[in-house]
Amino acid sequence: MPISFGGRYQGSSFNELLAVDHTQLVPDWRQLCDGRLDLERVPHGTTVLAFKYADGVIVAGDRLATEGHRVASRDLEKVLATDDYSLVAIAGAAGPALEMARLMRIELEHYEKIEGERLELDGKANRLSQMVRANLPAAMQGLVVVPLFAGYDLRRRQGRLWKFDVTGGRYEETEYEATGSGGLYARESLKKSYDASASREQGLRAAVQALSDAADEDRATGGIDVERGIYPVVNFCSEAGIERAGDDEMERIYREILATRRRIPARVAPR
Repeated sequence: MPISFGGRYQGSSFNELLAVDHTQLVPDWRQLCDGRLDLERVPHGTTVLAFKYADGVIVAGDRLATEGHRVASRDLEKVLATDDYSLVAIAGAAGPALEMARLMRIELEHYEKIEGERLELDGKANRLSQMVRANLPAAMQGLVVVPLFAGYDLRRRQGRLWKFDVTGGRYEETEYEATGSGGLYARESLKKSYDASASREQGLRAAVQALSDAADEDRATGGIDVERGIYPVVNFCSEAGIERAGDDEMERIYREILATRRRIPARVAPR
């Protein structure tokens, strides 16, 4: 049964509760635009990806954020847990995207407290779709948010993932997806390495390879920075919950990828 908090709203959505009873607390990014915001100075997250593997789903992202051609941050976390069995990966305007991810986590916690049970994974994707749609006025002024959402469906006992468009449209993908400035190159890499029956190790290698390939072709995508000790965020989501890959694992795989590249002989042009 819905619980009343002394206001008009009686449902189980935290965002709708804010919109009805606490409008002053609703983030409104349009106020920052209105033709006065220099979008070149807004940090943007770049490349994130998600794909299925044998035990569930893998969600990964590079760490670089840019302001136009300038590095805004080298260690931005773009993959965030929304509960114990789901993750959102953000690309686009970093401020609204991070706010959306945080509100999504509160939304799911609020629902579980009010209803006494977890929201189904389909329902979680639908809630995020509503948030993306609510951001449309800000997106029309340049503050675009394009997340990926993925998780482990406890009822179906499998990993699932969704992409979204700027209007809030959501589309479930059956294999893999990548978005952001380097998304095209990451997808091309995954097209060659994707295997739905991949083990954890194979899945991690595919994620590191895809982000490395994207970084090679897209200057806004951050590769593995061994010198500074900055590595992508790679999370596994399975029936056991969410597990983050260790930096030592990614460094080992990255060095193996580099060693393989060095062993490939250069092509000799025909005479």
